[in-house]
Amino acid sequence: MLCLQSWTSHLTNYSKPLQRMLCEASAKLPALTLFTKHPCPLCEEAKMMLEPYKDKFTLEEIDITLPNHSVWLEKYKYEIPVFHLNGKFLMKHQVDIQKLENHLLNLELQDERNK
Repeated sequence: MLCLQSWTSHLTNYSKPLQRMLCEASAKLPALTLFTKHPCPLCEEAKMMLEPYKDKFTLEEIDITLPNHSVWLEKYKYEIPVFHLNGKFLMKHQVDIQKLENHLLNLELQDERNK
């Protein structure tokens, strides 16, 4: 069963059918990736701005300073916070709420057409 790692510890408290349902629900949400490092006050501010939208996507944070993320460090070391939506660049430096809303709406419309 594919599931976000952050959910794994919480899912063990639920029955298998409920675990599957929770994983499938999270898998249908768009993936918003935040490229960050610690400390990053701008990243923390950006996450606070995203709080009202947290049920519209799954947030994954990638620490660009970790050895296995050296490609991202080279690309984004002076640009964070950087956001990708479903693997594609979305925005950098600060959260553009209008841009995020537009992209999320477009993804919803695409999902509706594909049903």
